[in-house]
Amino acid sequence: MKPLTLGSHTFIWGQRTYVMGILNLTPDSFSGDGLLSPLPLDQAGRESLREPEGVRDVARRFLAAGADILDIGGESTRPGSRPVDAEEELERVLPAIRAITSEFPNALISIDTCKAAVARPALAAGASILNDVWGLRADPELAAVAARANAPVVLMHNRSQPAHVELRENLGRAYAGAEYKNLLEDVRRELMDSVRIARAAGIPEEHILLDPGLGFGKTVAQNLELINRLDEIRRLGFPILLGPSRKSFIGYTLNLPPDQRLEGTAAAVSVGITRGADIVRVHDVETIVRVARMTDAIVRPPFGVNHV
Repeated sequence: MKPLTLGSHTFIWGQRTYVMGILNLTPDSFSGDGLLSPLPLDQAGRESLREPEGVRDVARRFLAAGADILDIGGESTRPGSRPVDAEEELERVLPAIRAITSEFPNALISIDTCKAAVARPALAAGASILNDVWGLRADPELAAVAARANAPVVLMHNRSQPAHVELRENLGRAYAGAEYKNLLEDVRRELMDSVRIARAAGIPEEHILLDPGLGFGKTVAQNLELINRLDEIRRLGFPILLGPSRKSFIGYTLNLPPDQRLEGTAAAVSVGITRGADIVRVHDVETIVRVARMTDAIVRPPFGVNHV
């Protein structure tokens, strides 16, 4: 796989694991880390964004800890979450992108959206990567927006269906019944459907990354299997982003709420790296950077060590 260069940042796939820190500009994030306050409401009846300084504080902390990418999203993707229109999503994410770029002009930002109307101004405001949980299948204009902006795209596999959502007290929502004839073959095939959309829009091969979509239309057992067999997805020939952070499959496995899933996340990240994950998307950047560096030192020497 060709290296990916974005400004002063170069990603050499297979050399080390890169860390993407999550900044949720939402009031209803499943993990409880949303940077949007549900109260007070503004005159339009919408939630009020916490002061931009709060966003800068999180970005500063993540970058100091070693985050390579800051992933900004303005719409919750948890099962059963309320849809957000493009106008409201932009009101959430654009101030955050501007606040970060004003203080950290070299920071690499990805915009987590499935809407062309959000991606276009977000990329113009300073985001460099498009992270789409629907793999370019939700908005037919999105692929062209990414191509025109010369932005890399993360294409995620997603079979989410509201009818498949299961809710357990303290553990949150999870998908209980998505059907697959063959889990790995189906995920691989549907990811390649997204790749074909990207190619048709003129997005170059080196700008395509794949995400198996942990937690999106998969049962607990299916999520665990995807991590263990991640190498079969990487054989498609594209870099892999893995996003296990605090997700319900960890909570259901360990019987723990979102704020107690750090160890489970660390285990999933470490195993995922051994199976070929190139980027890990996480909430707990400080801890997971260390987990990634230690795992790299074991499975990717000599690049994982800082001394001879």
